[in-house]
Amino acid sequence: MTDSAQPSAPPATTSGQTPTLLLPEWSAELTTLSDLRLNVRPTSPDDEALLVEFFTHVAPDDVRFRFLTPMKEVRHDQLKTLLDVDHSNTENFLAFDESGKTLVATAMLAAEPSLERAEVAIAIRSDFKHRGIGWVLLQYVADQAAQRGIKTLESIECRDNREAIALETEMGFTATTCPGDATLVLVRKDLAGPQKPASVHGAG
Repeated sequence: MTDSAQPSAPPATTSGQTPTLLLPEWSAELTTLSDLRLNVRPTSPDDEALLVEFFTHVAPDDVRFRFLTPMKEVRHDQLKTLLDVDHSNTENFLAFDESGKTLVATAMLAAEPSLERAEVAIAIRSDFKHRGIGWVLLQYVADQAAQRGIKTLESIECRDNREAIALETEMGFTATTCPGDATLVLVRKDLAGPQKPASVHGAG
């Protein structure tokens, strides 16, 4: 990872634990409720092949939920948006299993230049779902967004992605119909105001 990709925030863990000393390439170690340990780092331009392989392990419905359109495979231009990040207003976090060899999830954060709001989008490998990854990654992205001064975090979900919407509302997001498209739901959380305590980990 180049110097420009180094995160501005210190290494972080979930549940208020003392940050773990990590290898230089990792920016955080997260632990899910199921005791699955994840190593997280920002993406780099060299990660395209890694992302291509990752999306072959993501269920078709989850690919549709991630990109809001059905597709047989993720196109190069879509992968490019996950790689061409400035590590300031845009970031794509890659979460690996404890070995650091298997990419199990990605979490994209894209903020307006004003930092008034940002959008988050998460995708998880099918064989790693329902182990709490969605919960800890969304919390990590929300923490990173708040540290960068972003005031509102949003996600656009397909209305039939009930699992993700339920997890987000449990974490204090509010859900409304997306303006102009009744098939989509806009979930939003104010990062500047008081935070709703997270007492139960979702199963994402």
